[in-house]
Amino acid sequence: MRETTPEFLHCCILNRRGGSVDIDFASMRQWNKDQGILWVHIEVGDDASRTWLANDSGLEQPVVEALLADETRPRSLATAQGLLVVLRGVNTNPGDDPEDMVSIRLWIEHDRVISTRRRQLLSVVDIRDALGRGEGPSSTGGFLAGLTGRLADRIGDFVDGIEDRVSDAEETMATQDQTAFRQSITAVRRQIASVRRFLAPQRDALDRLYRQPGAWLSDSETQELREEADRITRYLEDLELARERTMVLREEFLGQLAQEQNARMYVLSVVAAIFLPLTFVTGLLGMNVGGLPGLDSPSGFLGSMVVMILAAAGLLALFRWKRWL
Repeated sequence: MRETTPEFLHCCILNRRGGSVDIDFASMRQWNKDQGILWVHIEVGDDASRTWLANDSGLEQPVVEALLADETRPRSLATAQGLLVVLRGVNTNPGDDPEDMVSIRLWIEHDRVISTRRRQLLSVVDIRDALGRGEGPSSTGGFLAGLTGRLADRIGDFVDGIEDRVSDAEETMATQDQTAFRQSITAVRRQIASVRRFLAPQRDALDRLYRQPGAWLSDSETQELREEADRITRYLEDLELARERTMVLREEFLGQLAQEQNARMYVLSVVAAIFLPLTFVTGLLGMNVGGLPGLDSPSGFLGSMVVMILAAAGLLALFRWKRWL
């Protein structure tokens, strides 16, 4: 049976000066570290690429399983052979929800980077474009630091957007349609919850990286990772503040809604209190028995109306005197 050649998303050799040279599968198999840093970017859904990763990449089985896993959470693991890093980025693909965060899985050695994905992540595209301009990373540690920085940039844009939406909601709560306002606040809270779910472990993963860096990470690269961990921490705090602001908005909205309902119920109660005695009088006058006052008088109806109007006026005066109106 003929072996199927893997169709890598991207395969290149970094020249350690910010540039790269694209290579094919045959050249990749002949690569050695003296040529530069090898970067192989794999689509997890490609069967031939999965086979190469499992059988010919030289990686241990637990690492292969982590790179090909269906579901992942951000984490990092340093071994004697290299670093296993799983990160998440905001989904900026057209038609997708930003909070549906996209994963990128990395195996990083001193002279080799293997990355896998299920969906496109623009931060990876940024690195590829930077390499094409000769402005890319010059080391595997720089590759990792650059990727985490680009991921954090887009997360920061997302957080800024969330804060703007919360601020707009605070300003328009009194004038916006109640249904639309409730739906917008619910959508914001759902987005915050979805992103916070992955940002907290991502912060921990980056924190672990700079505290226990690989031997081939320089001091400056380790410091960059620390800065990115601090940025993620700040974004988490901003999201937490935004979530609390939405909770306050929700409480104010519910309070306003309850106040409006109470006002309506109060009006109905006043109307019922006024008409209850009048209804009692009309009920008495409507009894089909003899001896009712004014039954045979031509002005009986007019007299009854005058009595009820005076009773209603008296009740209104009483309510105003009691400050119930």
